[in-house]
Amino acid sequence: MPLHMEARDISERLEGVASVLIVSCPICPPISVAMQENAPYIELFKHGLNTEVFEDYIQSIREPLEQRGVRTGVYRSYVPCPTMCLWTRRQRDRFRRRAQGYDAVVVLGCDTARYTVRQALKDTRCRVFQGMRTVGMTNAALKFHFPMTITLEDKVRIGQERKVEEVG
Repeated sequence: MPLHMEARDISERLEGVASVLIVSCPICPPISVAMQENAPYIELFKHGLNTEVFEDYIQSIREPLEQRGVRTGVYRSYVPCPTMCLWTRRQRDRFRRRAQGYDAVVVLGCDTARYTVRQALKDTRCRVFQGMRTVGMTNAALKFHFPMTITLEDKVRIGQERKVEEVG
């Protein structure tokens, strides 16, 4: 069951950095944004394995930074394991090499994703910021539409609401 993530405003914390690398877990954050925007999760023939609304979200982080003259980049990792919490040593090393030359990394993912990035970047000067926060869990049914579009149906965010139900 994926975690449900929400954006965290970190613009003030990024003041004074000259370069930012954005890294995202390709599972929970895109599912969360697709749910919030009521948009398709995957449209294979239009966007490949990328979630269009999540790509728009990443661009909304990059644009204001670039307008301030900050160099930005995006790091993606899918193989052999897409989820950041399970990256292999080689994936962590590859990420560390890619992050060289950046002042900061913005992690779009959970606490475990942030931990993975911090471990990969230990002993470097690169600062790590978490750009999303976990607010619960997501439950949805994947629905396949022709031609190769996947949407999230029967969406439920499990989190604060469940605590209220258990108490009441």
